[in-house]
Amino acid sequence: MGIKTEGKHQNSNVMNRFVYANRNLWSGILFGIGFVAFIDETVFHQLLRWHHFYDKSTTDVGLISDGLFHAFSWFATIGGLFMFADLRRRNAIWLTRWWGGLFLGAGSFQLYDGLIQHKLMRIHQIRYVENVIFYDSIWNILAVLMILIGLSLIYRTRSRQPLRKGNSYEH
Repeated sequence: MGIKTEGKHQNSNVMNRFVYANRNLWSGILFGIGFVAFIDETVFHQLLRWHHFYDKSTTDVGLISDGLFHAFSWFATIGGLFMFADLRRRNAIWLTRWWGGLFLGAGSFQLYDGLIQHKLMRIHQIRYVENVIFYDSIWNILAVLMILIGLSLIYRTRSRQPLRKGNSYEH
């Protein structure tokens, strides 16, 4: 009575992936935003010291803004991981869709940073040099590439049925 057959179990795994498709996407997006923000803050703010999150004031204010930015990146990363753990518990992970969300979130955040924060708001530049356009171009091109990869992966999960296998970790 309470025992599921293998076929029913496989079908429920596939159904879980569709029911939780948006959660897979948002988990990846949050993790991608947090991950790329963490890399930005760690590499460009701390290790290379090219800029602070907010460069229009003193170094102390810049360091405080970096700390707040770092906290934001960890909240997004951990939030995405909590959602991922919940999906795993529910046997509803759809890795291709999750990776699509990760690339979409990472690229969107990087493009937002490059266009809005660097150019429109001018709260900091990627690097304070004469040929900043070189750095801006690479930054924004990489962002667009990540967005395109993410959209491609998301489209693949939208346009085809997932594989009907018992393992819910399939692409």
